[in-house]
This record gives sequence, structure tokens and C-alpha cells, in this order.
Amino acid sequence: MRAEFPDFRLGKVLATSFTATLTERRGNAVERIPTPHRLVDWLTVSGLPVDSCTTAQLDLARELRESIHAAATAAAMQDPLPESAVHVINDRSVEGRAAAILTPEGKRQWRLGSRSCVEDALSVIAADAISIIAGERDGRLALCASPTCQAAFFDTSQSRTRRWCDMNTCGNRQKKARFNANQRKNPRPAD
Repeated sequence: MRAEFPDFRLGKVLATSFTATLTERRGNAVERIPTPHRLVDWLTVSGLPVDSCTTAQLDLARELRESIHAAATAAAMQDPLPESAVHVINDRSVEGRAAAILTPEGKRQWRLGSRSCVEDALSVIAADAISIIAGERDGRLALCASPTCQAAFFDTSQSRTRRWCDMNTCGNRQKKARFNANQRKNPRPAD
């Protein structure tokens, strides 16, 4: 990965990992795919390697990302899904030529079209989003409790009570802020 860009936040769910390419949406937003080549990097580490990416394809990817975020947020809040977001997700889903294949190890893997284009990869991401938003998978959509983040994530914890999109960032930041606030309220006496 390129050192000049922020690290990716990779999760176990493709669609919500993709929406996490824009973080801190309610604070100082961090764009993790600012260039076409950076999208190629993200797709590669996500198991969807493509040959190249144009600026127009990056725009399609960002439109899909924001549509998934809007639909997942609505689903998490049990609100109606935004019609425009549903339209974009559906369009991206049907545009690609990706196929699920079974590896010799018994794992599912995606095979993109013969030219490995971005549209094929986006169709896989859109299909993943459809499966979680439609409630086809075991888990629930939730929103990060961090006031600066509020990312949509897919909670597969046993109790389905996870509060943070990523415990190593948002969760730790909130716990540290709470600890510091308690220290200011109740300072320890000098020894």
C-alpha cells in the first residue's frame, strides 16, 4: 500500500468495508480512495483485483459507496431505503460479469470478467450490499456510536450489540475520551 495514503479499514463484510473507504463522515472526513490507483489497491486487497481504473470508474465506485452507505444507514435505522440509492446499487449489480467460483480449499472466490474491469468488481460489492441490506445474512446492520463516524457496519457478534464500526479506532477513541473525562472530574491525589 502507498505510504502517502491512510490505511484501509478492512472488515469481514465486503460492502461495509467498501463504505469504510470514507471514514469520519461526521467529523474531518478521510478519503481512503482519493485516486483511481488507490481504488485498484483496495480492490486488490479485497480479493477483487482489476487491471486498471479510470477517473470515471472511480466516480462510479464512489457513487456506489455512498449509495450503499445511505441504504445501509436507512436499514439500520429501520427507515425506508432511499430510492436513488437502491437504483444505483441495482444498476451496479447488474452491470458486471463476475461469477462466484469454488476453490479447491472449499472457499468461495469471485472471478471477474475476462478483462478484470472495475465494473465487474463493483457488481460484486453491490451484490454483497444487497444481501446484507435485504437481511439474507446472519447479522444486523448498525451505526457506529462514535459521533464523528457513524459508519454503517454489519454486526455479526453473538449478542448483536456491537457499538463501534472498528474497536481499534472508534471504540478505543471513545473509551480514551471517557477515561480522560473521568480523570479530569476525579483527579488522583499527588503521592
